[in-house]
Amino acid sequence: MTIEVVHSKIHRVTVTQAELNYIGSITIDADLVDAATMVEGQRVQIVNLNNGERIETYIILGERGSGTICLNGPAARRTAVGDTVIVIAYAQMSVSEAKEFKPTLIFPNSETNSLEE
Repeated sequence: MTIEVVHSKIHRVTVTQAELNYIGSITIDADLVDAATMVEGQRVQIVNLNNGERIETYIILGERGSGTICLNGPAARRTAVGDTVIVIAYAQMSVSEAKEFKPTLIFPNSETNSLEE
């Protein structure tokens, strides 16, 4: 049996763009993706702290060092520029693996979406 557990989290970043006329996804600064041990194309859940929305989509890499957090396509209707969101990735593993697993949690500067304080 496998269960789904939190693999990694980008905690409290600010939405910098919302692009309705796009195929879909969330564009995230590649530095944040790497730091959170996430990968392009990975399914993630976006939790919007401003309105309580929870959205599932997938990651597209944004320009490294740009601080980009852009909700694309239909997700752009569920968020606004300036909203604070949490990006959560999950992984499937056995119960015994899950008991030992430690997720990667990053806490970027929410004003710049950078890893620097």
